[in-house]
Amino acid sequence: MTVQYLGDVEFGEDLPELVPDTSLNAARSFAEAAGYSGGGRFEDHDKARAQGLPGALLPGIMGMGLLSKMIHEWAPQCRIINIDTVFRAPVLADHAHVVTAVVTDIDEDTSQVVLDLNIKNAKDETRVFGTATVEIPAA
Repeated sequence: MTVQYLGDVEFGEDLPELVPDTSLNAARSFAEAAGYSGGGRFEDHDKARAQGLPGALLPGIMGMGLLSKMIHEWAPQCRIINIDTVFRAPVLADHAHVVTAVVTDIDEDTSQVVLDLNIKNAKDETRVFGTATVEIPAA
């Protein structure tokens, strides 16, 4: 369900899951656009492993972008005030991930909603978690 107004939001509501493109090509393209390419950690599994990583990674800011995308697909009119995340484990390129969130607080006085956020892999292991505060029009 798409949320237009604060009254559309329910406490405990799960946002629609986002299954993003976490391919090596997507990681490489994002890293190039962000100016992070060239070292191999986002572009090449073998080069990333040579640096002690388990494989090529998705850039951290790409994960933040995926969280933002999910929020704006749920509530296109919202304004993201803050996103705070903890990168618990690497988000690996070429591995399936799902981005989820749940509404944990609604403040009708400020028109703000707090969301708990997660990026999990196919094994249901949390790779990134955090919170977001978003402002949604009252009416």
